[in-house]
Amino acid sequence: MMNKVFCVCLSVFITLLLLQKPNWTDAAGNADSMSKDSEPAGGGGKDLSTLYVTTILEAPYVMARGTELEGYCIDLLEKLSKMLNFKYKVGIVKDGKYGGLGPSGNWSGMIGEVVRKEVDLAVAPLTITSAREDAVDFTQPFLHTGIGILLEKDSALEEASLFHFLTPFSKETWAGVLVAYLCSSLCLFLAARMSPCEWDGSGETNFTFLNSLWFGAGAFTLQGAVPQPRSVSVRIISAIWWLFSIVLLTAYIASFSFILESGSEQISIQTFEDLVKQRHLEFGTMEGSSTLLYFKNSKNPIQQMVYESMNKKKDTVLVKSYQQAIQRVLDSNYAFIGESISQDLAVARHCNLVRSPEVLGARGFGIATPKGSSWTNQLSVAILKLGESGDLDYLRNKWWESNCSQEEHDKWSPLEPQALGGIFLILALGLAVGVIIAVVELSKKCRHTAEQEKVSALVIMRKEHAAMVVTNSTHLGG
Repeated sequence: MMNKVFCVCLSVFITLLLLQKPNWTDAAGNADSMSKDSEPAGGGGKDLSTLYVTTILEAPYVMARGTELEGYCIDLLEKLSKMLNFKYKVGIVKDGKYGGLGPSGNWSGMIGEVVRKEVDLAVAPLTITSAREDAVDFTQPFLHTGIGILLEKDSALEEASLFHFLTPFSKETWAGVLVAYLCSSLCLFLAARMSPCEWDGSGETNFTFLNSLWFGAGAFTLQGAVPQPRSVSVRIISAIWWLFSIVLLTAYIASFSFILESGSEQISIQTFEDLVKQRHLEFGTMEGSSTLLYFKNSKNPIQQMVYESMNKKKDTVLVKSYQQAIQRVLDSNYAFIGESISQDLAVARHCNLVRSPEVLGARGFGIATPKGSSWTNQLSVAILKLGESGDLDYLRNKWWESNCSQEEHDKWSPLEPQALGGIFLILALGLAVGVIIAVVELSKKCRHTAEQEKVSALVIMRKEHAAMVVTNSTHLGG
């Protein structure tokens, strides 16, 4: 008799426990301060199932507007409720976490609430991982993402090198241009030596090798040059070199214009290897996140170095929320490692942020349900239908809309000195070399004249200088 009474009491207790309504709180613990209840249309008087949903505040997935919630996940949940005919109540996860496995083997965050069956669904930017899949069931992903690096533009910009004007062509291309120039000049010289039409009365030709080099350089810069070719062979070689020069210059101008226009987007940290090697930026991720777990379990040497660096400084580089991470990137020399799709939103909202090109660990966001839930398959099929109908793309465009890229494209800024510093340096060197050679030539001529006249070379140089001054005065006066 006592056993029967005990069994009845135990059954009543378990029933009450399962039927107990979750305590809806926000991350700060204020009960019912922020929530969202469904308003299904066309219910027809039927009793619809009510699902309790947990989520987390993160723009643009879920955002608070007064006491109401809005965002991508709320819109997605509304569409799913109309497709599958259920009502829902949304509350914010109590501890403000996504869900991580603690040392005691208990799950925290939204995953923990689903595991303990405090809620029916977790609808949030919840990354599907193998560890979480062991604890809960996931639907088909409603968004696809990866792991990227979020940077502040000014701290990540790659300074233009002194020889930035050489960037349009690779080293191999420049080497090819130099070889082509030398070979063409040599062919001009040889063709002129072999063609009688190029000979003068003494059997010599004006196309010496130095003159051939000068002719090629003049044609390359689209300037007229002497000597003028007279034979058919030299004219053919000249015409081909002119054609080559025009095409090459056109390609250079087009490429250099593009580089100057998009130069502000050249960032120094393109990959995770670049991030590890640099020293002026700290980097971290969100504590207890799947991103941190990804690097912890990775066997890739670079990714292991990323985790070791973050783990060593975990008290200072790990953040508690995406909002905190974005603010830290904006305010200090900090790079944030996280979900690339969320970083794309940050870039769309903050025009001075940029995401590095490399993305690791392709993954997806899914809806979490308790193990064995009958809603998992229904929600997966509904998500696939939303993808096929274009509704998921519509939601993505709606909540990720930005005008930053157009504003940056329309914005003009003057060239920095570093962009063309190399060409000024070459000009200065060329002028200096030319003047030095002129002085050497003058000195050589003065020594030769001094030997003939049996006087000092210094006397001859003074005479040449005086003659030069008189000549210049005459030209200026005329």
